[in-house]
Amino acid sequence: MRSPATRRWRAAAAALTLSVVAALTIGCASPPPVTGPDVPAASGEQRAADGSHLWQDFDWSDPARDRAVPVRVYWPSGAAPAAGWPVVVFSHGMGGSRRGYSYLGSYWAAHGVVAMHVQHIGSDRRLWAGGFGWSNSLTLVRRLQQAAQPGEAIERTQDVRFALDQLLAGPLAARLDTTRLAIAGHSYGANTSLLLAGAQVPAASGMLGAGAPLPAMADARFRAAILISAPPFYGEGDPAPILSRIAIPTLHISATDDEITIPGYYSGPSDRVALFDAIGGPRKALAMFSGGSHSIFTDRMNTGGLELNPKVKAATSELSLAYLRLVLDGDEAPLRDWRTRHGALLARWQAP
Repeated sequence: MRSPATRRWRAAAAALTLSVVAALTIGCASPPPVTGPDVPAASGEQRAADGSHLWQDFDWSDPARDRAVPVRVYWPSGAAPAAGWPVVVFSHGMGGSRRGYSYLGSYWAAHGVVAMHVQHIGSDRRLWAGGFGWSNSLTLVRRLQQAAQPGEAIERTQDVRFALDQLLAGPLAARLDTTRLAIAGHSYGANTSLLLAGAQVPAASGMLGAGAPLPAMADARFRAAILISAPPFYGEGDPAPILSRIAIPTLHISATDDEITIPGYYSGPSDRVALFDAIGGPRKALAMFSGGSHSIFTDRMNTGGLELNPKVKAATSELSLAYLRLVLDGDEAPLRDWRTRHGALLARWQAP
C-alpha cells in the first residue's frame, strides 16, 4: 500500500502534467512544432550575425546513468578576462530542449557570461511526438505524467551536475571563473534549479519508493539561482521547510497572468510569490510583470501579447544579467538602472 506521502508526489506529478498541457494547448498560442530528432550530431561553432557571441552543441553521455546529456553552450566573443567568464547553467521547462530560451543564452553570452543550456532527455521535446490531435491526447498525457515523476526530477539535477563537470573539465575550462557559477531555469527547470540550490523534499516523501535514500541534489558550486515561473511543490504544503536550506541569492521572475487553470488543480502567480516569500537566503528579489503568460518567458513570440512579449523578454534578459552583476560581482548600479528603465512593466518589485 502506497504511503500518503507517495500519493502526494504522484498527485504532484499529475498536477504538473496537466498544467503543462494547459499551458501549451489553451489560448491562442499553438504547441511547439516537432521537426524530428532533437539530438543532432555534434556541430561546429556558429557565430551570431553581429559577432557578439557564438554557440556550439555537444552530445555528451553520462555512462554512470546510461543517459544522454545534450547541451548547447553560448560563448562570448573575444578573449576571456583574466579571472575568466562567469557561467550560467540553464534548465528548460517540460517538453523543451537545449535550443530553447535562446534569447537568454544569446544575451548572456553577448554580455560576457557563458550560458550552458542542458537538455533533459526524459522530459524534453520528444514528449510531443505524435502530434496534438484528440486521438493522441491520452498517450500524450501519459508521457507527460511519466516525465513529471519524482525520478525524472532527480535525473534532471544529475544532468546539470554531469554537464557542469564536463564543461569545467573541458579544453576551455581555463577561460571560466568557477567562483561565479549560477543555475537558472523556467517552470520545471526552475524546480530543478531549486533542488540544485538546496531545496530538500523530506525523505519521508518516498520519491524513489519506501525507504529509498535520496541522492544528493544540491550543488554547492552554484552561487546564485534565477527562477522563472517556479512551480509549487504540489502536495507538500508549506514550502518553507523545503526551502529553508537554500542559502544562496535567488531571483524570482513571474507575471500576473502566469497561471494555469485545470479542474482540481491550479498554479498561478500566487504560487510564485509564495515560494519567494518562503525562501531563505540573502539578497532575494522578485519581479512580477503586469500581464504576460506562463510561456511568455520561452522563445515563443505569440503568447502573452504581441506587444508585451518582446518587452518582457528584453526586460527578463537585462534583469537576469543585472542581478548576476549584483550577487556575483557586487555591482549594484545595473539593477538600479534596470528598475528605472523597466519599472512601468512591473506589477510588483521587491529587491535588496
